[in-house]
Amino acid sequence: MSVSESPWARAIALADMNCFFAAVEQLDNPVWRQQPVAVTNGLLGTTIITSSYEARAFGVKTGMRLGVARALCPSLIQAPSRPNRYAEISTNIMASLQQISPDVEIYSIDEAFIDVTHCQSLFGTPNQIAKRIKKIVYQASGLYCSVGVSGDKTTAKFAAKRNKPNGLTIIPPWEAERILAPYPVTELSGINKGVAHFLRQYGVIICGDMKKLPISILAKRYGNPGRRIWLMAQGQDPEKVDTHIKAPKTMGHGKNMPPETKDGHIILTYFQHMAERLAARLRRYGFRSKKFVISLKTKSQGWLTRKAATAYPTDDGKQIFNLCLDFIAQDWHGQGVWQVHVLAVDLQSEKQDDLFERVVASPQREKMNQAMDGINQKFGEFTIAPSRLIGRSEMPNVITPSWQPSGHRKIV
Repeated sequence: MSVSESPWARAIALADMNCFFAAVEQLDNPVWRQQPVAVTNGLLGTTIITSSYEARAFGVKTGMRLGVARALCPSLIQAPSRPNRYAEISTNIMASLQQISPDVEIYSIDEAFIDVTHCQSLFGTPNQIAKRIKKIVYQASGLYCSVGVSGDKTTAKFAAKRNKPNGLTIIPPWEAERILAPYPVTELSGINKGVAHFLRQYGVIICGDMKKLPISILAKRYGNPGRRIWLMAQGQDPEKVDTHIKAPKTMGHGKNMPPETKDGHIILTYFQHMAERLAARLRRYGFRSKKFVISLKTKSQGWLTRKAATAYPTDDGKQIFNLCLDFIAQDWHGQGVWQVHVLAVDLQSEKQDDLFERVVASPQREKMNQAMDGINQKFGEFTIAPSRLIGRSEMPNVITPSWQPSGHRKIV
């Protein structure tokens, strides 16, 4: 048996969906297939969330304004985002991957790592396993995916992006260092502009330069993540596929607004929307917090942020919204707003509540929240809501990058 045919000591695959949201829209609307499609946040959305490959061929990019995109591609089809549909298909895809291996790490709504090390005797070579993954994903969703396989997570992710769309790229572990060597370090997931700037000071531009840099320099600057970066560039990422859903340290919600919104009532409506969504999510997963970060984004000053606190840990939307009201009264001076965000930090679980006497401002308020949650979970979000949110039809929900089809991240 040749080296290429021998089982790998470690084999990790990454399944990466192709333009996932746009692909779902083309799947559900056959006349849009092979047409330039751009997904926006609702029909009134002005920013591109993602676009099909046909649109990308015209230069349409994520984050681009719809007007600019239409100038580049006059035939562009606008598709209002449908988060629940994307969540449904993602859930089906992730469940299907369990047919390959129980060791699946859901990296995002459209990406998953699969440790296939122990599947080789059952399903064959890494190349054969990758083909099986592509087939299973298509059967579960009707969509194509790109698959990369290597001996570590970083190289597998690098490989999956080499031949999109619908690609299949195998990088044997013994060839990973050589293949990565000529590529900029920024091609590797996890190396952002800040890390790249630090590395550039030491002459590390491409992955092949990394061996010139003592690992101790990265370790001193970034700790264990720095050691991992040093190994990543040489095709030796030690991080394992992690199937454990970690408890959240923070929980938040944000939303884009029509650019340069200066109407205080509209801004507060968005803030109350985020406060109530955050409160419902805290209650759903048994968390409370007394520390919050309230933010809004302006064009002239960037993010305006205030750290605020309630008297005691809470999961009540009214109390969280009161912090937003104080923030607007004290920190907003009429600037045009583009985005709002409400974040709960230092979360406390119900188990922690058992250790201390739980403080409740209003038992009636708590009973009302419980009743409201029951109705909204049965009939849809905000079936029962504060009056300000009744006319929130122009604020469609979006799916967050950290969305996962299980645990506390399963929220649209």
